[in-house]
Amino acid sequence: MTAIEVDRRLLPVLRARFERVGRVRIVEGDALHADLEGLFAGTAGPRKAVANLPYNIAAPLLLRLLEPALGFVRLVVTVQREVAERVAAQPATPSYGRLSVAVQYRAAPRIVARIPPGAFLPAPDVESAVLTLVPHGRPSVEVPDEAALFRVVAAGFGHRRKTLANALARGLGLAPAAVEAACRAAGVDPRARAETLDLAAFAALTRALAGGTRKDSYDVGKER
Repeated sequence: MTAIEVDRRLLPVLRARFERVGRVRIVEGDALHADLEGLFAGTAGPRKAVANLPYNIAAPLLLRLLEPALGFVRLVVTVQREVAERVAAQPATPSYGRLSVAVQYRAAPRIVARIPPGAFLPAPDVESAVLTLVPHGRPSVEVPDEAALFRVVAAGFGHRRKTLANALARGLGLAPAAVEAACRAAGVDPRARAETLDLAAFAALTRALAGGTRKDSYDVGKER
């Protein structure tokens, strides 16, 4: 077992607790920036992650743990309840957004428990939830590349009150006519809103728009 801990105050406690337990490695560092591939190099067998994710970086850290190169077969994490609901949300629900699509592209999420504030000391101001994720052996949809998919998703949700055609044209820097043609080719109503589209529909749009998206940066962990 490899445990990563960023709080130096906890390191002596962890090392004292596990110093007599074999096959436990305590690593000082920030899991969001640590060389995770290097830490796991040379290890055999299925890899699993269990963590109480820091709530302020839970979304980007979860996406990092789901990178295929890390080879996890299961993740069990505790996060803020709202984040868990966003991760597991289905189309046409209030919590559904960019994070939902990004996570579900890589894994099947499920909320297995909700945790009240009183279960922690000190008690936080928010409720928490336990989330399990089983990464897909391969993505469940086909796209030219996942970066293109995430750009389309980010553009669609970047202007939630606009129709899909208007949001994509503005977010991707494309002519409205070209976007409407791509929507028709993908079998998607250009007047729909992004929150009504499932992963398969976003993948179809990405394929239809391939080659026409502007390569801006995106961060699915910061927005819904």
